[in-house]
Amino acid sequence: MSEDFGQMLDETFKTIHTGEIVEGEIIGVKPDEIILNIGYKSEGIITKNEYSNDASIDLTEAVHVGDKIEAKVLKLNDGDGQVLLTYKRLAQDRGNKRLEEAFEKEEVLKGKVVKVLDGGLSVIVEDARVFIPASLVSDTFEKDLSKYLDQEIEFKITEFNPKRRRIIGDRKVLVKAENEEKRRELFERISVGDVVEGLVKNITDFGCFVDLGGVDGLLHISEMSWGHIDSPRNLFKVGEQVEVLIKDINGSKIALSRKFEDENPWKGAAEKYAIGSVVTGKVARMTDFGAFIELEPGIDALLHVSQISREHIDKPSDVLNKGEEIQAKIVDFDEINKKISLSMKALLPDPDPDKSADGGAGSADEVPEDIPDETSGGSSDEE
Repeated sequence: MSEDFGQMLDETFKTIHTGEIVEGEIIGVKPDEIILNIGYKSEGIITKNEYSNDASIDLTEAVHVGDKIEAKVLKLNDGDGQVLLTYKRLAQDRGNKRLEEAFEKEEVLKGKVVKVLDGGLSVIVEDARVFIPASLVSDTFEKDLSKYLDQEIEFKITEFNPKRRRIIGDRKVLVKAENEEKRRELFERISVGDVVEGLVKNITDFGCFVDLGGVDGLLHISEMSWGHIDSPRNLFKVGEQVEVLIKDINGSKIALSRKFEDENPWKGAAEKYAIGSVVTGKVARMTDFGAFIELEPGIDALLHVSQISREHIDKPSDVLNKGEEIQAKIVDFDEINKKISLSMKALLPDPDPDKSADGGAGSADEVPEDIPDETSGGSSDEE
């Protein structure tokens, strides 16, 4: 009689098989497992590991008693008489179908980066994993990919082979297409002489590259200021927003400048530094033939070695020091070539006024004409 009752009881429950998809109602939730009524003689169990790949997930928050979910049968008996189910693998199977469809249609997908690996990013799309190699994350090399963790990114599937566990995504192709569109729009919008804003992207010894919105322009060290610059790193920081002038556009190359014309120190210089004026300046640099005196940022004047003293001097460094402040008289001003010549000797008392009055050699206003081109009164970026 008891055997007949047991058989009758078994017949009231449905028959299930390994690999079958079943629907169940959640009748209990623990931190490490979900218990379901699946209409079978035994309850179904979904462990935390078989619910999600996310180890940090809290099952008591993810699901609730009374919820209905579908799962796949892994084992009819888990050893404790219960049916072992998987929600994760069923979702992965469905997610893989979604990925396959996107691969065939070359569709753009969006997924969350759940892990940063040595060789790339692991992304989840509808519970299916996609691997994006580091070389396909961006159109430029990125050593540190940690910034993408927990971010949603777009990409295309370029390889789909779930049997070999090779589902490869490509974000680079989308970044390149987006940047090309930005480049096209930027070149249509800008022209030489425009003042625009950009972001300092990279700094080198010779200048810095400024992102103008998909296109980088070069701000050379010689165009950073009207005055002398020792190093671009003294003026700018990566990520800083700057205002720049479009100096030149040559094909895809953009030359930038921070020498705004309204800040040009040579405006009004003819009156300010008229011949005969006595000025104060700082020794900026020295050569064997003379010293360059900074009168103000952007305006350097030449103090020839013959105009330093009435006594013979072999080279300026014998009597002058870099950074030293000196007083001198302006003996020549060439506005066209932006050259100013100074004389300290002209401010010294004449030991032999009669000889000077007779036009003898050594007059303070005599400045040698055979001065190399580097003696320009403009600012120089060479030390």
